[in-house]
Amino acid sequence: MISFASGEAAPSFDHPLEMLHACHGKIKRQLDTLQKLATHLPTHGCDQQAQQAAKSILRYFDTSGQFHHQDEEENLFPTLIALDVPNKDEIEALVDRLLAQHVVMFSAWSDMRAVLVKIAEGVNTPLPEAMIERLSGSYTRHIQLEETELLPLSARLLTPEQIMAVGKSMAERRGAKFPAASAG
Repeated sequence: MISFASGEAAPSFDHPLEMLHACHGKIKRQLDTLQKLATHLPTHGCDQQAQQAAKSILRYFDTSGQFHHQDEEENLFPTLIALDVPNKDEIEALVDRLLAQHVVMFSAWSDMRAVLVKIAEGVNTPLPEAMIERLSGSYTRHIQLEETELLPLSARLLTPEQIMAVGKSMAERRGAKFPAASAG
């Protein structure tokens, strides 16, 4: 059976760096579901379970996955680039590297998406291992860089006000209400 429900609650928008981190776990779970789907298809074909798994992956990457990239590209990255710090050139190089990875990931997702749409529609379509590896590998490398460099750097350099501004933008992007300021 293909399982794609996480059951975990996500952090709130007043903790946007934690939300970005939590999203990485969700991306990994979707990539695991994709691998399970590839194993499922040769034996069971494009049955209802396969169609549902494909729809779930599509839904995630077409909504939350896109929001994640926008959160970074439109809010977090510009906030970091705007900092007046001695290592600004290192921050810019990191952001440039992450943006280049976004391009690769988007291309890999576009190719995978076309196959998943067919499966979601009930068309018995194989999932090429090379396509899965391209998507999974690009996301795995990207998540590793964000977890080891981007998020720790952001937590270290951004003020609480800057972090809250990023969170507020993330909430607005999703049409969600931003949590009221908490007392400590």
